[in-house]
Amino acid sequence: MMEQIHLIGEVLASTIRLSTPLILCCLAGLWSERSGIVDIGLEGKMLAGAFAAAAGAIFFQSAWMGLALAILVSIAFSYIHGYAAIAQNGNQVVSGVAINMLAAGLALVLGNNWFHEGGRTPPLPDTLRFMPLSLPGEAALREVPVLGFLYQVLSGHSLLTYLTFALVPLSAWAMTHTRFGLRLRAAGENPHAVDTAGISVSGLRYRAVLIAGILCGIAGAFLSTSLAAGFIKDMSAGRGFMALAALIFANWRTWPALWACLLFGFLSALGNVLQGTTIAGVPVPVQFINMLPYVLTVVLLAGFIGKSIPPKASGLPYSKDR
Repeated sequence: MMEQIHLIGEVLASTIRLSTPLILCCLAGLWSERSGIVDIGLEGKMLAGAFAAAAGAIFFQSAWMGLALAILVSIAFSYIHGYAAIAQNGNQVVSGVAINMLAAGLALVLGNNWFHEGGRTPPLPDTLRFMPLSLPGEAALREVPVLGFLYQVLSGHSLLTYLTFALVPLSAWAMTHTRFGLRLRAAGENPHAVDTAGISVSGLRYRAVLIAGILCGIAGAFLSTSLAAGFIKDMSAGRGFMALAALIFANWRTWPALWACLLFGFLSALGNVLQGTTIAGVPVPVQFINMLPYVLTVVLLAGFIGKSIPPKASGLPYSKDR
């Protein structure tokens, strides 16, 4: 019985860790797409942030400097996308795909040129990473039924994980109860009305793109300086597309997006924990479990589970003359 409880706790704790980059990217997509800018480039910005965080931590000997550099690089990629989509009225899907390709290519070329390890960075020591933190009173509550179990699940995560889960209610509140959030949502639904009220649609969208860049940068830094100990090729592993699928499944709403990301994280965690285990002498097909998040991504993006209604002006360039 105790072994089963331990296994459940391990799966839940792993779910929280693996959901962290998904939640950050999903919030990034939420801010961007609520303003009317489709962001297919979540994957590329997260990957660029992961490389920048690992490289920055090595060069500056500080995980915090790595995080700052990851955010700056991700913002730069966001503004490239924003310039193409907002200033030049370009195709937002094409721009996002270009961001993904550019980030993947640059990370490999620069990584190989700087570190000569096939595009990866050297392993990061613990001093250059965001290590797990123990919540106060964990030892005292360990033997308390239920509460002790939940406390152990919630303890032992990095500072970036706790920051991520704090950003969910903050984003929900800002999106629905602040002037900026309401105006930004209006820009994604009826930009002409926003413009008529004397508010800059382009300004709102650029600020949304900025927020998306910050969040993707934190997600990338989490991958390479917390979840792993360095950057490796394609370490984002499709998480940006999973986050996009979660956002669509949640109908561009904050709290449902959180639960969708936790579902993806749970499926990934379950596959990791069940590796090498058997049920009644039969090996658990871990390969099948590991592919479930990707299968679910395809199913959600194909629209098989319910109908998603995006913001009315999502993906549509805005011009005062139109």
